[in-house]
Amino acid sequence: MRIHHISIGLVLVFLGATFTEFAHGEKVHVKIVQRQNNETGYSGFVPSHNYSTANANVNCNSYGNNVSCTGNGNSSGYTTPSRVISYNVTGATFSLLLPDGRIAVVNCVSKYAPRGDYVNRRSCRMPIVDEIDVEFKGDKAKLFWPVSLDGKKLESETYKVLGILDNK
Repeated sequence: MRIHHISIGLVLVFLGATFTEFAHGEKVHVKIVQRQNNETGYSGFVPSHNYSTANANVNCNSYGNNVSCTGNGNSSGYTTPSRVISYNVTGATFSLLLPDGRIAVVNCVSKYAPRGDYVNRRSCRMPIVDEIDVEFKGDKAKLFWPVSLDGKKLESETYKVLGILDNK
């Protein structure tokens, strides 16, 4: 029997944020920024990540053979430092960078189908690619990733959402 224990630490505060920006059951394209996997227990951390945006304005005018251009630009961004967090889990854990900059921490423990023999168990399927699609439903996250050359054949696995980290 596996014990799946999650304790919330001082540094990590699960903000009670929801996926309100994402429609229930909508697939969202995410990037895996941290992977952990162990059949015994472990604690983890979420790595740092950077976000930046830039925009520019250029105005050009021509008078005969003369062209005159003026422009300006702005850029902004932030870096979220690595965070030591206090969660104790077994199985596979991923930190997923969401489109809005937040990080979803998801976990999957070995699957067991009770048949009275305790043998019918399999490890969670884990994507080996860094960019995947995820369908969020409540506290579940179903991960999808391509496993064929043409990208049409997909593999999937359902993970439990441990928490959502704010992007600031």
